[in-house]
Amino acid sequence: MSTDTHIETALIHGGFDFDAATGAVNVPIYQTSTYRQEELNRPVNGWEYSRTGNPTRAVLEKTVSVLEGGEAGFAFASGMAAITAVLMLFKAGDKILVSRNVYGGTFRLLDKVFKNFNLNYELVDTGDPALLEQKITSDVRAVYVETPTNPLMEITDLRKVAELARKHGILSIVDNTFMTPYLQRPLDFGIDIVVHSATKYLGGHSDLIAGIAVTSKESGLAERLAFIQNSTGGVLQPFDSFLLLRGIKTLGVRMDRHVENAEKIAEFLSDHPAVTNVYYPGLESFSGYRLNASQARNGGAMLSFELQPGYDVKKFFSSLRVFALAESLGGVESLACHPASMTHASIPADIRERLGITDRLIRLSPGIEHADSLVGDLESALNASRG
Repeated sequence: MSTDTHIETALIHGGFDFDAATGAVNVPIYQTSTYRQEELNRPVNGWEYSRTGNPTRAVLEKTVSVLEGGEAGFAFASGMAAITAVLMLFKAGDKILVSRNVYGGTFRLLDKVFKNFNLNYELVDTGDPALLEQKITSDVRAVYVETPTNPLMEITDLRKVAELARKHGILSIVDNTFMTPYLQRPLDFGIDIVVHSATKYLGGHSDLIAGIAVTSKESGLAERLAFIQNSTGGVLQPFDSFLLLRGIKTLGVRMDRHVENAEKIAEFLSDHPAVTNVYYPGLESFSGYRLNASQARNGGAMLSFELQPGYDVKKFFSSLRVFALAESLGGVESLACHPASMTHASIPADIRERLGITDRLIRLSPGIEHADSLVGDLESALNASRG
């Protein structure tokens, strides 16, 4: 395994160089549920049962750990399964402070599932360190952050969150799905746990569902999370682990193109009369631009915008030809979604409105097509949506 410190090299060699048995440059798919033991209590090379550990998944878990600079990585059957496992580190009566503009699925999990087990939460503007510290009461055990948030791209200072967490003896957790370790490494700033919906940019081809969690070397959480992963069993299967490893190898070149397209689209939308607000951390006019630039390589590839009153959202979506109206993000194809009725529909309407997730808000995940095709598609749809 390479010890090169460049992430572009680690994407290819960070967890695996070749198969020792055959010399294969791709990790084999160990499509097995169990393993023959040499004798009682003597498994071959430590492998016993694939829920507990599988050689294909183990390479993936090592790879994501290297990419995020962590102690250990864990692969799950979905991003929500990864988040669920992390939340199982807490107990009844604990409270978690959560970025106010969090993904709707995370909100639903906290509000409709873990709330039944008396794990409490509060939505907070984690971008305001003074307010965040005021909210850290004796029952608070963690801060859960998205930066940028989904879908309004609000930015949180990772250094300050990590400092506050250490000061008060609580955990810090970051959903790094939007940025990926190629653009941002939260553990480098002192964060304890990073989670991903690996379905998105890490996989990159809209052909698998997967989740990742990585623990920091300082947190001492690897053994506890490994126990939860094995006990609850929401593990990623060998074939999907193989697909995810394949996707990760091209993460760098894909993200470069995604970001290039997002920057061009953001500039175009900023000057269009149909658009009232553009939410993109790569725009110098964006409120979180400087903070994001201090902790991420660039503004990322996700952006959102609001249509001016008098433009029809439904007509906009029905007029798209290159962008697909669909859930999810981070694939090679461009996707557009309506957060209020799709990704964030589980959040009550009054909370959505208060946060700014209006019915006129549109989220874009630019793919790797030619930028002119994407801009042209958006321009046609915006013109068609004029009332």
